[in-house]
Amino acid sequence: MADSPYPELKKGHTMAKMGRPWRDHKPPSSAPVWGIIEGFGAYYLLLTALELGVFDVMASDGPTPVGLLADRLEVSPTHLAGLLDSLVALALLERVDERFGLNETAERYLVSGGPASLADLVGVAPGPRENWLGLAETIRQGRPANPIEGDPAAFYVPLVEGTFTTVFRAASRADLKIRYSALTAPRVLDLGAGGAPWAMAVLSKCPKATAVVNDLPGVLPVAQRKAQEHGVAERCTFLPGNFHEVPLEEEAFDLVVLGHVCRTEGVDGAQHLIHRAYRALRPGGRVLLADYFVDPDRRYNPHGVLMGMTMMASTLEGFALTNAQATQWLRAAGFVNRRLIEPIGNQFVYVATRAEKRSR
Repeated sequence: MADSPYPELKKGHTMAKMGRPWRDHKPPSSAPVWGIIEGFGAYYLLLTALELGVFDVMASDGPTPVGLLADRLEVSPTHLAGLLDSLVALALLERVDERFGLNETAERYLVSGGPASLADLVGVAPGPRENWLGLAETIRQGRPANPIEGDPAAFYVPLVEGTFTTVFRAASRADLKIRYSALTAPRVLDLGAGGAPWAMAVLSKCPKATAVVNDLPGVLPVAQRKAQEHGVAERCTFLPGNFHEVPLEEEAFDLVVLGHVCRTEGVDGAQHLIHRAYRALRPGGRVLLADYFVDPDRRYNPHGVLMGMTMMASTLEGFALTNAQATQWLRAAGFVNRRLIEPIGNQFVYVATRAEKRSR
């Protein structure tokens, strides 16, 4: 019996398991590539379903045959069936006995009135879509062709509207970790506040708290409306202007919030905001630096990495903010007792304290 041309390979080392004989391992699957290709279509399937009102109608009607649902939405039944089947495949709907209905994910995140609705966020979270189509040129030139700084209100108003529910939940849950509700009458400074979810959370928990809420003039009306809705407007002072330039009281605040703003500002801008926060805090006061921080291996928080790329695609200075940078900058500014909390999944906040003044 002739010897095998590859005597080192056992009988179980078939091509299906190990690849061709001149390879010592099975070739990797193409699934990651296809996942990215199909991700483009998946995003627009979800966007279309939200635009048509699929999830909200199902929330009111319950599980529904495609024909009745098509009549309610005034769309083609054949085309709607394709959309609904796709949403089932994406685990965003359920199909039982020819009826389509919401699953728990859709009820919570995709119905407009869901307890943690992301419905308004889906369309705006990636930034201007044309910037993604021109990403190669952005990387060549080092800047996007249509940066959001050209019309910041047009971008940030729908963004802060869409993110308010999630960030408000994170801010409210953060009290379990840092106990801001134990403060008697804290003063809060919320820089680049958007809809001011952090300020709203603190004011809701602390009846004697007051807040200075800052953002650009075109964005600040969102915070004013949210304050009215939460019944705390009379305890807010609204400060319009660029957060690098607006005058701030020094040693005047118990909490300073930098909520998802540092990653838009570049290295120098982010450090400047952290130093401004330090100067605005009373000794013993705390900064709350919330963002999507990137780990050293770039694998354990891919959301943070991709969010950084979203910033680069659409802003002049935006970047991915790493844990190392955040801790280094807080230390350099003089903050002590630095720690990282995760109030809800994938929402991270560095909490750090301005050192007490030493008595002479």
